[in-house]
Amino acid sequence: MIDYTFSLITFEYYILVLVRIASFVAVAPFFGLNTVPTRVKAGFAATLAIVIAQVSPAEVSYGGMVAYSVIVVREAITGLMIGLMANISTYIIGFAGRMIDMEVGLAMAQEYNPMTRTQESITGNLYYYTIMLLLLITDMYHYIVRAIADTFTLVPVNTQVFDWEYLAGNMVTFISDMIFIGFRIMLPVFVCTMILNCVLGIMAKVAPQMNMFAVGIQVKIFFGYAILVVTVILLPRAASMISEEIKLLLRLVIRGLYANG
Repeated sequence: MIDYTFSLITFEYYILVLVRIASFVAVAPFFGLNTVPTRVKAGFAATLAIVIAQVSPAEVSYGGMVAYSVIVVREAITGLMIGLMANISTYIIGFAGRMIDMEVGLAMAQEYNPMTRTQESITGNLYYYTIMLLLLITDMYHYIVRAIADTFTLVPVNTQVFDWEYLAGNMVTFISDMIFIGFRIMLPVFVCTMILNCVLGIMAKVAPQMNMFAVGIQVKIFFGYAILVVTVILLPRAASMISEEIKLLLRLVIRGLYANG
């Protein structure tokens, strides 16, 4: 039931809810992209905070302005950690793209990604936009919104228990998963380029008068992107793996903040 009453206590609680959600929106995937207008982010965070604060109202006790400021900082850290752990899974796409470009010989070809404001590989950009579109189609952003809303039930305001050792262990787990999933995404290109390198090595022995270095660069680029075209049907599977990684990291980081986790 939604409570429409307003008081200073409810306003203070609303500010704390807003701080957590706004911090989350600032770095979360889909919502935290640089191409999303700031007004849209602020309006979405404020509207979602109103709904959550009214649906699950609670009182927060504190001893003064300094204690309230400490609670605000704790809520900001909570929102940033949850949003970052959800967004960090998208780095798998860039990792796989860079590995593919290294295999086909385009590692030095970089282009600007306005979403992340960084220089990324050509294949990384291609995979990033494609997989993010697939995640949007599968309503992944609904899951992320539900996750941040459920944190106010599992981790109420000012009840966080920052288990830094557990959270650091989750980061190590993510790094191993990133290498594993990224290698699975680029595995078809890796296998084909390895076979092509063997063929070029044999040809270099059979016909040493041919400049295999000049020929190999062009052939590897052609075969590399031919394999990308053939394996485009595997991108939904890659998007599914990244989606599962996002859900796993969200569960792990919330468990690290939950007192009874």
